[in-house]
Amino acid sequence: MNPNKALWEKGDFTRIAETMRESGEVLIEKLGIKKGLKVLDLGCGDGTTAIPAAQRGADVLGVDISSNLVAAGTKRARELGLANCRFQEGDACDMNGVPDRSFDLVVTIFGAMFAPKPFDVAKEMVRVTRPSGRIIMGNWIPNDPTLVAQMLKISSAFTPPPPEGFVSPMTWGVESSVTERFVAAGVPREKISFERDTFTFNFPGTPFEFVGRFKNYYGPAMNAFEAAEKSGRAADLQAELEHLVKAQNKSLRKDMTSIPATFLRVTVAL
Repeated sequence: MNPNKALWEKGDFTRIAETMRESGEVLIEKLGIKKGLKVLDLGCGDGTTAIPAAQRGADVLGVDISSNLVAAGTKRARELGLANCRFQEGDACDMNGVPDRSFDLVVTIFGAMFAPKPFDVAKEMVRVTRPSGRIIMGNWIPNDPTLVAQMLKISSAFTPPPPEGFVSPMTWGVESSVTERFVAAGVPREKISFERDTFTFNFPGTPFEFVGRFKNYYGPAMNAFEAAEKSGRAADLQAELEHLVKAQNKSLRKDMTSIPATFLRVTVAL
């Protein structure tokens, strides 16, 4: 199996996505999505941004490499009565069957950044976007002090080195790398802009339970715990993650966890 597909079909990312719904809606509101806009949500998961876009009247296609997340998104859209939101399996590196220049807006929030061939990803996103359309990416930033960058950094210290040729997904959080990739796809660099934004994880439970949610359902964290178990360091990984989450929790309630995480918002104007 494709290793990236295996990673995201592991566990159940919907259990993480549940903590991201509010910020997904806030982000879609910022993008000014209107009725009739054709939107591609790439690496869509179960619809954290695809569904709010459809609720605002856009015609949305969600594409994800994980069959379980496509099924979960399809179920959510059906239950909400959103005939204008559909989901299908697909690879961000090669969106076979998705026509050229077919979307007004391509959105990928913490999705396409995890695909293994970043130059192909940029080329594919440009290919399927209409002239005068936009591409919006949300990417975690390497060495950022907030939650996700630190969680991935901690987890990587407990896992074996990646295979030769591996390109870290976190390079999508480096402005020069993003520019290089889109310029190679034919976009003038002045059409690429950046800003810092925030996604907040809101979880109805304690920080300890929040760590458990990632440990049990988030592919990268699951892999880290499996490797840590083999090396006898699982307790160390658990302790580091608990310390991180407790330190970053902004909720004043003991039964709630609320953690803001900084990301790089990329806008490409075609």
